[in-house]
Amino acid sequence: MTDAAKTTAQRTAKQAAETAHELHTSRWFERAARTGFAVNGLLHVLIGVLAISVAVGAGADDADPGGALRAVAQTPGGLALVWVLAAGLAALSIWFLLEAVLQHLLEREWRPGLVMLAKASAYGALAVPAVTIGLGGQVDSDSDVREVSASLVQTPLGIVVLIVAGLAVVAVGAFFIMKGARMTFLDDIRTPLGDTRKAVAVVGTVGYIAKGAALIAVGVLVIVTAVTADPSSAGGFDEAFRSVAELPFGAIMLVLVALGLMAYGFYCFVRARRAKL
Repeated sequence: MTDAAKTTAQRTAKQAAETAHELHTSRWFERAARTGFAVNGLLHVLIGVLAISVAVGAGADDADPGGALRAVAQTPGGLALVWVLAAGLAALSIWFLLEAVLQHLLEREWRPGLVMLAKASAYGALAVPAVTIGLGGQVDSDSDVREVSASLVQTPLGIVVLIVAGLAVVAVGAFFIMKGARMTFLDDIRTPLGDTRKAVAVVGTVGYIAKGAALIAVGVLVIVTAVTADPSSAGGFDEAFRSVAELPFGAIMLVLVALGLMAYGFYCFVRARRAKL
């Protein structure tokens, strides 16, 4: 590469970084990212409601993000709201991506950078079914997981991949439980004072522990699928909830988890307002 080409490339990279920084620090983009937290809260509240319907034997729709989004789409003006949800989740995903690159990875702060990338991926993954439903498509998370699992269990390498994926989901679930138990989630927000702080602490603790438990249940299903080579046992949140409901006292446990997920949703509403962005 000639010196002139290197100079042009460096100038282009610098301009791109400056543009990304301006976007990341803009007021309107911050508001869009905060909307993403609120959207995530709404989805968790709806998932909690659907999980309760599974616990009482009336679960007609999937108790997962796809089912929650379908429930929104079926309301008057629901498709327009679904697009708002998709935009909020996408904005939050991009915000974390820019945070990862601009604030951490460029400074070679690998651990926080990778954490931010994981968050960007998670919110981006939530935005995908919202866009799909907004375009009139169908979303079935459990079916998709079964199809992928059925393909992977055909080979030893695929089984290893499933086990690693399941362990990763379990690890994320354990992280949520620890974050809830230690109340480190309060570090993510401008903590209110007095009784409000106590309420946020309780809601956040219950919410994080419940979401962690739900994730661990999903991870266990993935591991069971790998060990038994039976893709019919695979699934996402909905399949995990239905498996819990079949256990002794499972309905009671599922209701408690559902209420916890709703609590996590309410914490997300607080985070939308008070997140440190």
